[in-house]
Amino acid sequence: RSDDIRQAEEPLLERGEPLMDKAAGALATETLRRVRAGGNRVPGTVVLGLVGTGNNGGDVLYSLARLARRGMSACAILAGRPHSGGFAAAQRAGVRFPDVGQLRTLAERADVWIDGLVGIGARGPLRDPALEIVRELEDVRAGMPAEPLVIAADVPSGIGADDGVVAGLALHANVTVTMGAVKPGLVLDPGRRYAGEIVQVPLGLEEFLPSEPALLSVAGTDIADMWDVPGPDSHKYTRGVVGVMTGSVRFPGAALLSTSAALGGGAGMVRYAGPREVARLVVSHHPEVVTDLGRVQAWVLGSGVDMDVPEAASEVARRLQEAVTEGIPVVLDAGAIALLGTLDVPSTVVITPHAGELAELLAARGEAMSREEIVAAPSKAARLAATLTGATVLLKGSVDVACAPDDPLWAQGGAAGWRATAGAGDVLAGLLGSVLAQWGDELADLGKGHGIPARLAAAASYIHGRAAAIAYGSGQPIVASQIASAIPQAIGEALAHR
Repeated sequence: RSDDIRQAEEPLLERGEPLMDKAAGALATETLRRVRAGGNRVPGTVVLGLVGTGNNGGDVLYSLARLARRGMSACAILAGRPHSGGFAAAQRAGVRFPDVGQLRTLAERADVWIDGLVGIGARGPLRDPALEIVRELEDVRAGMPAEPLVIAADVPSGIGADDGVVAGLALHANVTVTMGAVKPGLVLDPGRRYAGEIVQVPLGLEEFLPSEPALLSVAGTDIADMWDVPGPDSHKYTRGVVGVMTGSVRFPGAALLSTSAALGGGAGMVRYAGPREVARLVVSHHPEVVTDLGRVQAWVLGSGVDMDVPEAASEVARRLQEAVTEGIPVVLDAGAIALLGTLDVPSTVVITPHAGELAELLAARGEAMSREEIVAAPSKAARLAATLTGATVLLKGSVDVACAPDDPLWAQGGAAGWRATAGAGDVLAGLLGSVLAQWGDELADLGKGHGIPARLAAAASYIHGRAAAIAYGSGQPIVASQIASAIPQAIGEALAHR
């Protein structure tokens, strides 16, 4: 988080480390690289710096001085009193400082904009003069036949560095050169939509940063630590047994999708506990599925269950209560999430809402937060729901966010937009149930989640996204059943990193 970064910088600054010089050098180097990559000559390229009063503005001024010495035509618009050292260095290098009234003309002529209006310490919406500058620049860009290259110093102006919240206008960047560590707001929605490509610049802060980052993400190299890879002594019961109570006569597809994903996720057995008519359909497609009930190590409840039918709702509630009593992890999806409107659960219960479902749950808990507000601040909403219910929350979106009440926040993005298709959530629920079952005995012995379910939820999100990418292939539309079918390949690719 931004406070951690500032605290980590203090001992380095006391030792005389030239952090601003390093940051400015990285900004200048990345600008030069991008200009050359675009097929342009460095001498004569026009660069416009947007300079605020903080250290980010100083970084931009020193970088402009470097670029001017390389032959670029450099100028800067000042949004307040600039960093004195950076201003002097830029002046010596021949950087020009026109009046802000010339902003539109300068912006239209510039090949590159470097954004240093506000830094990681900014809170809330932009204020003038930065607000008016960003408004003018976005208007200029909308009318330009060829957009400039926009490079943000540390974070794009207008996004929350710690949470990605955009409380008004923000400046879209093509590239964000972030100093020391990647800020959570560059990864979380909606801030990530403004960040473009992220380039991290090491400044030597690592030894002074907290051992537990503010935001974590699962990579392919992490999957082997979370998936139970069978050995010579493994059998179907040691590999995890998933109980699945999903689907209904009204929504039979949810049962097919969730069981297919649970099978593909690597569990040793899938037991289906839904309606008899749906069970016959599931077995006809997946003869591996068992319909006799017995011991399970995780439950998947709710996907496609008609919770308006009292008998179905009562059975889901009973299974949930039994699982909580026995310490068995549970995935609650779709309508079953509403059960936590009045029920407190341990973090071994993972709910998988989209923004609308989470809004309904929060309202039932006395916290009014609209769907739009949740989309605008997903990490805040997920943490609030986890705190109110005790559950682990996997909030689905273009970036999936997972957290328990007191454990780290996880964010998984980068999935193809085609993943947003009917039934994809049923697939994710079944996949998560599969990996939870592989950890079921350990979680039951621990008695609490200890952050494990959130980590596994992030891992399931990663595999779900990779499976969608595999199904997406050369760019054609996909459906949820294709995502489910690609899960084994996605896991295999990740395990190949071992």
